[in-house]
Amino acid sequence: MMLDRLQPNPGSRRPPKRVGRGPGSGRGKTSTRGVKGQGKRSAGRETPFHFEGGQMPLARRLPKRGFTNLHRVTCEVVNLGRLAVLGDGATVDRETLTARGLIRGSGAPVKVLAEGDAPKNLTLKVQRISAAARQKVEAAGGTVEIIK
Repeated sequence: MMLDRLQPNPGSRRPPKRVGRGPGSGRGKTSTRGVKGQGKRSAGRETPFHFEGGQMPLARRLPKRGFTNLHRVTCEVVNLGRLAVLGDGATVDRETLTARGLIRGSGAPVKVLAEGDAPKNLTLKVQRISAAARQKVEAAGGTVEIIK
């Protein structure tokens, strides 16, 4: 095979669209650009996607409310009642909760809430715990260690 005989496969290349070559071509006069307006101009396609032709944009027409707190910390929440599957006398930390599927394991701080009954002699090693949950754990003979 000689390099001077290489050519694309039949049907893989289409001839370019020849616009503005008279009425007989079917693409004459306006050259497929429609009539008048910004889209007909040479720079008509360079407008940003949110541009609405000069009318007041949607993002400015709608009212704004509230704000986004940049310092918000979302926690992985687990209720005391869910810890019953670990049994009495268990040590509960992030790895244990992730392994049992009680939290997602996203890396966010773990917070224990007081819904449900605490298992006996529970050792909790978590970042946060509600006051009511701490009382329930200590009443059941457990200990709470807050880790950073």
